[in-house]
Amino acid sequence: MFLTVSSVVIATLLVCVREVLLPFILALIIAYVLAPLVERVERFRLPRAAAILIVYAVTLGTIYFSIAAIAPRIYLETAKFMRDAPSLADRFSEQYGPRLEQWVEGFRSRSRPRPAVEEPASVVVQNKPDGSVEFHVGSGVEVVQQGPGHWRVGPGAHKAEKFRVSDLTARGINEAVGYAQRNGLELLAVGKALISAVARSIFLLFMTLMLAGYIMGTRESIIGFFRSLLPSRARNSYDRLLWRVDRGLSGVVRGQLLICAVNGVLSAFGYWMFDLKYWPILALVSGIMSIVPIFGSILSSIPVVLIGLTQDFWTALWVLLWIVGIHQVEANLLNPKIIGVAAKIHPVLVVLALIVGEHFFGLWGALLGVPVLSILQSIFIHFRFETLPDTPPDSLLPPPPASAVRS
Repeated sequence: MFLTVSSVVIATLLVCVREVLLPFILALIIAYVLAPLVERVERFRLPRAAAILIVYAVTLGTIYFSIAAIAPRIYLETAKFMRDAPSLADRFSEQYGPRLEQWVEGFRSRSRPRPAVEEPASVVVQNKPDGSVEFHVGSGVEVVQQGPGHWRVGPGAHKAEKFRVSDLTARGINEAVGYAQRNGLELLAVGKALISAVARSIFLLFMTLMLAGYIMGTRESIIGFFRSLLPSRARNSYDRLLWRVDRGLSGVVRGQLLICAVNGVLSAFGYWMFDLKYWPILALVSGIMSIVPIFGSILSSIPVVLIGLTQDFWTALWVLLWIVGIHQVEANLLNPKIIGVAAKIHPVLVVLALIVGEHFFGLWGALLGVPVLSILQSIFIHFRFETLPDTPPDSLLPPPPASAVRS
């Protein structure tokens, strides 16, 4: 009864403070990802605090020097892309606009067929018995009042415009530039808000790293505390549950980060090999977005193919084939070996977790949906094998202790 009441109180508290839980969740993820590295450093007979500081220094230093190495190139490519965006849009509309316009016109003609006989433009005047006059204006006729008692009747001045890709791109760019010129003060306010958000993010980053350090430094105490809440007969089952959860999360979290790195490196090599414009930016986007399974890789491929089409058709085709090849390697080699063996999550459940997480919690829900699904699946599998006596042998049991193997 005490544990049940405590669980309800803690769950209620978490729901009430859910808006400030993000740093704690990120701290748990960072601690989980870096804990194996801390254990390896501890093997050199270093204190745990020193091992945590060394791992932080190496990890943050690697990230810093990597960003410092690629930031100038990314800045130059971004500035070049912003400068070339109007010409790229014009080139794309010139090369592929007529085909797209024909497709749109054909779709419109099929979806809204024109009448066989077009009604001629006409104006009918009828005298009513009360002495008034009634006008019947047909289609294609415009009646405009030009003064007191003065009306102009003539053909309509506005006709339905034909869809043109060049008009669409030109209007989009011109309206964006005009909006920026007309709303300079609002853009300054947005810049101020952006600076404030960056400062807050830096504060949350240091807070998250501090929390992750505390979690890694006291991980045995945390696990031991929850283990002490259970009766002695259930503690072995608790150890097996932790082993299952760790096995699933190691594939979903650590494995997905490794896949992101491999995807980014292979994308950068392929984009450079096919001489794709702005390849450093596109490779960085491909690597970062692949952290979201399935949908991230698909969305990151769209700008790559569009940039390739502005160069020529064959560049876009070869780049698309290279992306498909990367996804095949990821689906048939990396995912089964890194994620599939450890997590054993069906792709349909992955898609369901992504959609549900994004629907209720936005971007963070999409990022954390699959890890949460892995934890729930591990809990379900654990209680299935622990409570059902006729269940087949468990393939996710932890390895036996060394003493049992020797005996």
